[in-house]
Amino acid sequence: MSISLASLAKNSPKAPRVIIYGEAGCGKTTFGACAPSPVFIQTEDGLGNLDATAFPLATSFDDVMAALQSLYTEDHAFQTLVVDSLDWLEPLVWAKVCTLHNVPSIESLPYGKGYVEALSIWRQFFDGITALRDARGMTVVMIAHSQIVRVEDPTLPAYDRHGLKLHKRAAAVAEEFADVILYAAMQTNTVTEDAGFNNKRVRAVTSGDRIMHTVGQPAFLAKSRFSLPSPLPLAWDAFADAMHPAPALKAA
Repeated sequence: MSISLASLAKNSPKAPRVIIYGEAGCGKTTFGACAPSPVFIQTEDGLGNLDATAFPLATSFDDVMAALQSLYTEDHAFQTLVVDSLDWLEPLVWAKVCTLHNVPSIESLPYGKGYVEALSIWRQFFDGITALRDARGMTVVMIAHSQIVRVEDPTLPAYDRHGLKLHKRAAAVAEEFADVILYAAMQTNTVTEDAGFNNKRVRAVTSGDRIMHTVGQPAFLAKSRFSLPSPLPLAWDAFADAMHPAPALKAA
């Protein structure tokens, strides 16, 4: 390949690849359903009563990849792909590894090799997502649940934070892949009260407002490759407005 100034090309903005995660029931699926012209790939039955278009519930990794392939090759008017959820996709990834290596469990491969092998399957999924984004201009929203993870930072004492409910190797790949990681939660504050006898008691209180963080803190994972304020109301329109001027993110 010859490299010269003639090979220069101007980069153009692309639709974002978004991960939104948090505790169950906080509004993550509703967030995805409110995106422009969404279609769901379901690895869990999480749509409930939402009015949404979805592929049949995926029971294998091949089902997920077949859905991505159909969106890539067939004519359609969908503008957003919602994957619900990454942590329910993970067992399908592990099952694919077991099939390829003819073992009953991912733990059957010694020295943690199964989880290393799973990364190549995860990358097939993320490559498919990226190809769909690049070729069809689709925004991608991936939903995940949260878990408390231990952070070992050589510059600080170890501490806990909210992170993706995935194996640590898979979580690292997902975090690198995503353009935006949103941590969804209830707005919570602390109140210090007099407990008597010169003692103080700290109590957590919530306003009931649902928000999403776009900037990481020691208490939770979040990130953005865009200049987004934090926190934002947990609503698609709030996210689309913050992403201005990207009108394609506006729901019709």
